[in-house]
Amino acid sequence: MADQEQILLRAQDLARHYKVSQGLFKPKATVKALDGVSFTLKRGRTLAVVGESGCGKSTLARQLTLIESPSAGSLEIAGVDAALASRDVVKTLRREVQMVFQNPFASLNPRRSILATLDEPLLINTTMSKAERHERIEALAAKVGLRSEHLRRYPHMFSGGQRQRIAIARAMILNPGIVVADEPVSALDLSIQAQILNLFMDLQAEFQTGYVFISHNLSVVEHVADELMVMYLGRAVEVGDKATIYARPLHPYTQALMSATPALRAADRRQRIVIRGELPSPLNPPGGCAFHKRCPLAQARCAVEVPLLRAVEGRQLACHLV
Repeated sequence: MADQEQILLRAQDLARHYKVSQGLFKPKATVKALDGVSFTLKRGRTLAVVGESGCGKSTLARQLTLIESPSAGSLEIAGVDAALASRDVVKTLRREVQMVFQNPFASLNPRRSILATLDEPLLINTTMSKAERHERIEALAAKVGLRSEHLRRYPHMFSGGQRQRIAIARAMILNPGIVVADEPVSALDLSIQAQILNLFMDLQAEFQTGYVFISHNLSVVEHVADELMVMYLGRAVEVGDKATIYARPLHPYTQALMSATPALRAADRRQRIVIRGELPSPLNPPGGCAFHKRCPLAQARCAVEVPLLRAVEGRQLACHLV
């Protein structure tokens, strides 16, 4: 029972399909951007979602932050199924899920001061007085490394790393249970990336926030994640404890991603696995395993039968050959 109380978010067969035009007099096609993803997120833990562009990571982020409604499946936040909830309930749930975007400058209003930016969520979602809101803003600004005089300034007056600190403060100002971070350090210099990642971890240790950390950089993921979910063309292909998967990746796609991760020490470098071809079009995905046309181990069965996630060596794996 205690373990159930620690679960902040539960997705079950979550899917998001889009109808897209193919041209005049042609029927609309269906893009399965997200096609049956299941996972849980516990308090104080970080789930990292990785995969190449087009695998469905950002679509998943839009579902988790309730920007879009899922086409199928369930999404439980704080024990409430957001897919079936009323608009008023969804509005309340949105306070529990906040987001940090990839580009901190684009995500901040250039016409509003930092004080106004951080004050707005409190003004809309709480009954705090102006003095109480200002006290909370100053306290959180100090935690993310901003001084009081910074609050009167505007986004263009800050560096990229400072802007991301502001974006993190805005996401944390309501003390949400869940923060979805979509490539939050990919636009920053390497030295600043380390500072921002340490800030994420410090805030998580203090507030016990659950993170869904979306990234293509497996070096970053290794630093922050507790669990790892590898996605390919809208589906999860390997899900499990980070240490288990990094020690011995089993899915051919995961192995290829890991082999492409740069490493300073020769002992940490893996034998490079080159994936041939490009990600298939989601308008016309291949039959069977979506990865089979690029997989170096593919067999006849892979072209006709969709592999389902099953328990293998301490993780969930979708592969016929392992």
